[in-house]
Amino acid sequence: MSRVYYNKLIRDHIPDKILANGEECEVRVIEDSQEFEQELLKKITEEAYGLAHTTSREEFLDEYADLMTVLDALMEKYEFSEADISLAIKQNVEKKGLFKKRNFLHWSSGGQYQSNETVRGEQ
Repeated sequence: MSRVYYNKLIRDHIPDKILANGEECEVRVIEDSQEFEQELLKKITEEAYGLAHTTSREEFLDEYADLMTVLDALMEKYEFSEADISLAIKQNVEKKGLFKKRNFLHWSSGGQYQSNETVRGEQ
């Protein structure tokens, strides 16, 4: 039997599903809190990628739920309450706004605006 190596954090029911399909797997429990946090942070990228590549409303909803499950696990890890999250969202929206105007930024001069993806000088 061939093996496919994943080396990633998985959801609780995945090993049971693998075994129910007559397959084998090797799973370890992450005991280290810092490693668990890092794996959750990596999982955000995986789930966001899946969300960004959906082609239907149903797929979007499923991938959105996957991403929110990871974010909820991080929320629990960091011991944030719903009130903490609501306040952070409110402050974020007050500072940056929403997407109602559908603005698309081509470029800006001076470099005062910084985003997570900012690459200076590219066109």
